[in-house]
Amino acid sequence: MDKFFKKLFGRKKDKAVSVSGRATDNAATIPLSDKQLDLIANSQNSHYDTQQLIVGVGQSVGKQRDHNEDSLLAITSTISGSNGNVPFGIYIVADGMGGHQYGEVASNSAIRVMAGDIMRAFHSYLFNLPTQPLQESLQEIMEAAIKNAHRTVKKDAPGGGTTATAALVLGQQVTIAHIGDSRAYAIYPDRRVETVTRDHSLVKRLEELGHLSKEDAANFPHRNVLIRALGQGEVLEADIFTIPFPQSGYLMLCSDGLWGVINDQDISRTIVEASTLHLACQNLVEAANLAGGPDNITTILIQLIG
Repeated sequence: MDKFFKKLFGRKKDKAVSVSGRATDNAATIPLSDKQLDLIANSQNSHYDTQQLIVGVGQSVGKQRDHNEDSLLAITSTISGSNGNVPFGIYIVADGMGGHQYGEVASNSAIRVMAGDIMRAFHSYLFNLPTQPLQESLQEIMEAAIKNAHRTVKKDAPGGGTTATAALVLGQQVTIAHIGDSRAYAIYPDRRVETVTRDHSLVKRLEELGHLSKEDAANFPHRNVLIRALGQGEVLEADIFTIPFPQSGYLMLCSDGLWGVINDQDISRTIVEASTLHLACQNLVEAANLAGGPDNITTILIQLIG
């Protein structure tokens, strides 16, 4: 019996795999030296064999609101193998309309309905072998999703409404569906900032018509009045378009609780100087609160590496 248990539980000498990939009988793991750890931690030219999305999020009720009407959703996936790899992500920021009933219900319904519709459209493409072609274009998928969200908000939150800024990332392309005054930004390592979306607000429309200067628009007393929103009106007029992912930069989605109190220069500086995307989002939210936090604050920060 003793021989049986020795045979069953006795350990043979393990084979280890050397750096060259060949099995060796006597190899052992060796701790990295302090110098090697420093080189890894401080490397500025890291190479990533697999293209992938990395994401940070941040949210706060703010300093002057007693409840949160913002909602966010971030879904990130990478499928990699012999057929290459496909970075895929869905990112949505929705800001329930203040002063309307069910603002928080509207924003939460919007992000869930849009994400669900997009995932269903992509299910066969992402998860079946061989990969099946999409039945619709990316813009058609986003348009159908935001239209369904509009109908759902009208049903679930009568009298309520919400902004919605959604980004579908597939490879190096970003398809945006946008309505309201939440925003998408492209932010580059040289701290250049580009506003990707157009606000659907009264103040923006007056500025476009030449009735307000940019300086007057910044101090306009009714900056939060929207002319388009999910759940409001019978006909939905959302902006749907596709852009390249910002080369070597970042894509940021946020509610007006962030961009309304922090200027572009401070946003880009905070992002570029942070050691991680999570810390960048935390610092942006903290800066908005230090600036008074007059509204709910939400941000999603996305980077494509590899």
